[in-house]
Amino acid sequence: MAYYTYKKRTSRLFDSSSKAPYQLSRSRLENFMRCPRCFYLDRRLGIDQPSGYPFTLNSAVDTLLKKEFDIHRAKGSKHPLMETYEVDAVPFEHPKMNEWRDTFKGVQYLHEPTNFLFTGAVDDIWINPAKELHVVDYKATSKNGEVNIDAEWQGGYKRQMEMYQWVLRRNEFEVSDTAYFVYANGRTDTEAFDARLEFEVKVIPYTGDDSWVEQKLFEARDCLASDTLPEPAGDCEYCEYRKIAREAE
Repeated sequence: MAYYTYKKRTSRLFDSSSKAPYQLSRSRLENFMRCPRCFYLDRRLGIDQPSGYPFTLNSAVDTLLKKEFDIHRAKGSKHPLMETYEVDAVPFEHPKMNEWRDTFKGVQYLHEPTNFLFTGAVDDIWINPAKELHVVDYKATSKNGEVNIDAEWQGGYKRQMEMYQWVLRRNEFEVSDTAYFVYANGRTDTEAFDARLEFEVKVIPYTGDDSWVEQKLFEARDCLASDTLPEPAGDCEYCEYRKIAREAE
């Protein structure tokens, strides 16, 4: 049985003649940076990339971590992981926290020069004694050895943090350059499964630089406003697949 029925989308397409703000998510801007052609096909023509299967285990870890940190948010106390990794902060209490975590809302900012309503759904935010906010993202994997954020493919993780930092700053918050990954690594060295999956959880600091974000918003706007289909990124597997398929057909 097919996982989904693919249909060309006719709603939420970019229209350069419209005066209404166009909502652009953090993930869609990331798609633009990965491949302008795929971005254009999606946002301008309604042809998105095929979706993958949902990472339900990762989502479960995400949900449970949020519940854990919310307990300490309500108390204004440090989570034990903060103590272990000497993070001088507590979970940030704010009436919009649930909205900021909502994939369909997130932290929002209207960037008037592009008329983009830029959005990003955060996993968590911590606050330090200097009243600076730290962007926090939860990640889950299962690998041998220590988890880190040094792989080339994890560049998207870092850009994700920087986009969150940028949009929070545009909402007039004081935001630290230091963000944190709460990385859960599923253990495979236990003697038996016993209907229980154990994780080692690590807090990894990352120093972000969001100075590039606004320029990419301008570039994404120019891309969508053009009537010319952009060239594909050289390493885009979707574009390469379409090319080979057309030749075969």
